[in-house]
Amino acid sequence: MPEANVQVCPVCTVKIVKSIGGDQVLFSSGPPGTRAKLTARVCQFVTKEGCINKNPALVGEIRPDDYYKPQL
Repeated sequence: MPEANVQVCPVCTVKIVKSIGGDQVLFSSGPPGTRAKLTARVCQFVTKEGCINKNPALVGEIRPDDYYKPQL
């Protein structure tokens, strides 16, 4: 994975890999996800400047299954 295709958010340190089929988010644990999933789980709560996932055009549509659901 070339470093030019990887962005690291200075706020939450998540890695976003630019891909032809859509950007892939590498969370600290669990499977890779989408920018929408990152927004639903993290970015919507960020108040610090510098978040790299605030552009709605890049995030796309957030689906109900993008939000965190604790396992019971």
